[in-house]
Formats: sequence, C-alpha cells, structure tokens
Amino acid sequence: MGSGKSTLGKRLARKIEYHFVDMDTYLEEQEGMEVKDIFSQKGEKYFRELESGFLKNLCTGDNLVVATGGGAPCHGNNLQIMNEKGITVYLKMSAASLASRLEKARTIRPLIEGLDPASLRRFIGERLKERESYYEQAQCIIKGENVKPAHVIALVFGNS
Repeated sequence: MGSGKSTLGKRLARKIEYHFVDMDTYLEEQEGMEVKDIFSQKGEKYFRELESGFLKNLCTGDNLVVATGGGAPCHGNNLQIMNEKGITVYLKMSAASLASRLEKARTIRPLIEGLDPASLRRFIGERLKERESYYEQAQCIIKGENVKPAHVIALVFGNS
C-alpha cells in the first residue's frame, strides 16, 4: 500500500505496450462499489476471496501488467499463482517512506482510514513485518523510492 504500484504499473505497461490492470479498480467495477465499501459491508475475508478469484481468472491473459493490492500476495496461494503466471516485482520501501506517502491518503484507504500519524507509522511497520516474507518471494525486488519504468524493464527483460 502506497509503494506506487499503480502509478509505475501504468507507466511500465505503456512503455512496453502491454495492457495495465489495477486489481482494486477491477474489483470495484465487478462489485459496483469502492474497495472501502467492500471492506466495510462484506469484510476483508470476502475481499481477499475476490482478489484470489481475480488472479486465477486474469492471469490467463498475456501482455498484462497487474498492480495488485498490498495484501494480495499474502493470502491463499496468490503469490504462487502470480509467480507461475508472470514475473513478480516487489517495490521495496521502508515503513517510514510508505507512511509519509500514505499520510495524505488515510481517508481513501480502508485499512488506514482515520489513523493519526503515529498510529499510521505503527500500522505500516506491523503490516510490513507481517508481509515481508511474502514480498521477498517476488522474482524481482526493486528499491521503490523514485523507481523508473526503464529500471524495471532492464531488471525484468534484460538490457536488450
């Protein structure tokens, strides 16, 4: 959450002429409600099941760049599916960097809505600690601050 997956994903897809799909946006369209409403009305478990279904169905396509939600790789066999069907990239960032970026987005992110700055930093640190072992299984790990599509292209596709 807050690492820039969607922003970088759009730029990367455009550069390599792939289609871009933001998982959260896709799920919102399928459910007819925002992610925060899915969480509040149907719960996180339901949302995580939607993510898993999305990956199983969407990962049959070619030439896609998919920005998943931050929790998607950590549930069920989602990470295994992603690693088998494509190339996974982890935009690694410190908890402090993520908290700084998310400070302005607290009201639109269901898991952090309404947290004060100290609680936000604590939440991000705890979440990273919980998820890091999953994220580290990505096929490519890139420092997330100020990453450029060309860097991802070089790492994923080589310098050719």
